[in-house]
Amino acid sequence: MAAISQTNIKGRVIDSQTGKAVVGANIRIDDSMSKGVTDGKGEFSIGNLRNGRHLLSITHVSYQPRSIEVEGTSTDLLIKMDESHINLSQVVVTGTGTHHRMKDSPVAVNVLTSQDIKGSNVMSFQETLQKLSPSFSLFENGMGSSLMMNGLSDNYYVFLLNGRRMSGDDTFSRINVSNIKRVEILNGAFSTLYGTNAIGGVVNIITDDSKNGIDVSSDTKVMNKGRFDQSFNIDLSGSRYSSYTTYNHHRQDNWQLSPYEEKKDGSLVETNKIASTGYHSDNLRQRFTYNANDRLSFDAGGQYYHYKTDRPYDVYKYDVDHTTYSYDAGMKYLVSKKAYLTADYNADNYVSKYDYYRESGNYAVGDKITRKRTMTHDATLKGVFTMNETHHLSLGLDYLYDILKSEMDNIDKESAYTLSLFAQDEIKIGKGLRALLGLRYLYHENFHNYATPNVSLSYQTGNIILRGNYASGYKAPTLSELYATDIAKTIDRQTIGNKDLKPEKNNYISVGGEYNNSRLSFTANGFLNRVRDMIDYVTIATGETALSEYGHSEVRQRTNVNHARIYGVNCGLNAYLGMGMSLSAGYTWLDAIDTDLDKPLDKSIRNSATLGLKWGHTWRNYNLKASINGRIYSKRYSKTYGYAPNYQIWDLSTCHRFALNSIIIEPSVGIENIFDYTDDRPYNSNYATLNPGRSFYVGLSLRFKD
Repeated sequence: MAAISQTNIKGRVIDSQTGKAVVGANIRIDDSMSKGVTDGKGEFSIGNLRNGRHLLSITHVSYQPRSIEVEGTSTDLLIKMDESHINLSQVVVTGTGTHHRMKDSPVAVNVLTSQDIKGSNVMSFQETLQKLSPSFSLFENGMGSSLMMNGLSDNYYVFLLNGRRMSGDDTFSRINVSNIKRVEILNGAFSTLYGTNAIGGVVNIITDDSKNGIDVSSDTKVMNKGRFDQSFNIDLSGSRYSSYTTYNHHRQDNWQLSPYEEKKDGSLVETNKIASTGYHSDNLRQRFTYNANDRLSFDAGGQYYHYKTDRPYDVYKYDVDHTTYSYDAGMKYLVSKKAYLTADYNADNYVSKYDYYRESGNYAVGDKITRKRTMTHDATLKGVFTMNETHHLSLGLDYLYDILKSEMDNIDKESAYTLSLFAQDEIKIGKGLRALLGLRYLYHENFHNYATPNVSLSYQTGNIILRGNYASGYKAPTLSELYATDIAKTIDRQTIGNKDLKPEKNNYISVGGEYNNSRLSFTANGFLNRVRDMIDYVTIATGETALSEYGHSEVRQRTNVNHARIYGVNCGLNAYLGMGMSLSAGYTWLDAIDTDLDKPLDKSIRNSATLGLKWGHTWRNYNLKASINGRIYSKRYSKTYGYAPNYQIWDLSTCHRFALNSIIIEPSVGIENIFDYTDDRPYNSNYATLNPGRSFYVGLSLRFKD
């Protein structure tokens, strides 16, 4: 290896027309893992580089990309960038596991940027997906929420944090939205790269880790119904060592949508039961990085998350308490310009308890009963090799180990491991034509061998890119589905596990196209997703038989009963209208059918759409951004309650940015649910939404960069 020098590259990035600083531009160094981000003055500094010539790639969501060659140390670079009103140069990694500009990716990837998120008035990650992507819908009830993507629940897709799989429960609740740089959304099966559960899609959250010395920020938001969100981020970055700390506190009150409950005979009675459960949560994450040189880096981190409901004492008997702590470590080694290796390890520990504050059966005040404890260990070794100008090969090994314990179910310990080998080849066939071939072989301790192939083709000519994809997916039954028992006390129902469950599998086919220019981007994608051996519930006993054998009036068991067929179309439009105004729109149509019952899939929605109109302008050190965002949903089906009504909700958001040298102050004011829509049907209805009606919010973001 060549000797390490103290070569440094410093410079400033500005707008070519106005001369103003370009803040948040990403600078990558070819043949190196060193990189930088411009600060509030548009300045950057990258050290720890090898002596010689370097190619700098500069990208920003609002500008056309630039590439510049630099020889040796340079401390006064001035880089001018041309504005681009459509986000075409965003670098994405989720579709292939390697870096591509979004418009050149052989696999279609939808990107939500930090600017999109800040302009949408969100307090949680599930809100972010629901408000900004029509592929997602949120099913909510008094005990929590379930996120749906293209007709399938969140159990059928994988969450990644900076490319690493997130495990356990409460996954998307552990994301601090104030620290998101971008979200990459991959629709469809992708078990080849991401393993079990990636039947419906993959969501990769990329955090905003500053590379500029000291970066401290605070984000506060307050709304009615006791909704309060506070985040702190502290980034300390040096040439070799960096520390990234983020903390988030969130809370909200209980609320009703109707003071009445409907009985089985159709009569209405007054009730104190709540539609939306109050809770508070705390989320702390710490990450350290060490750059041994510009080709070898290490990182390690951990996270603590605690969630507890605050239910009314006079109505309920216990609160639900969730605690998660996780830790991870990784290494990346750039062997040469044509090869690099990564090694990643992640461990997740989740505990769910019932915390009794009133007596209930055999439980006394103060009892904390462990309902569920899960532990997951995930280790991945991956190599990416540029074989020649035509082939780009990825090879990997993955080991996943799951553990389940439960005091309520008398489960001392159940466990299972999955060992996987995967390979993927990115092939340039000819001018504008690319192919992606992949295969994962896995061995599951309980279900043995299976293989999931993937084939993608893309053709690009001018501003048009066409894509086609076939993928096979795999989802092993969880340990909870195999062994655990759930008891719904309000309706006296017990659900038991099934040790004879089989894995769920699918075949996914999609065809789509994309058109881009400097002012317009339009995408359309049609897909067919067939899922077989879906796990669902079957009632095995009711009435006196159930009471005598199980002690409950209704007993269900998980079993492989369903086959699903989902036809779908996803469309997206982004257009710059001029005078600082832009339009975004998305639409998803689904025909999601349980083919065994010839009925819609549970919680599925046929039509959903998002619409956003944004305007922004800058006067010296002050920038104003205003936006109107709407989400529109048709009826949602429930196999238990029938259809929830269609609805639409519109929000108005304004953000005021004051840039004062190293300090940025951003107050925000807005209205959620402008037209005051609520689903005020009686308690225990299949609610369309738990939104409490028109709400005003205020927020304040403070950021210091040095």
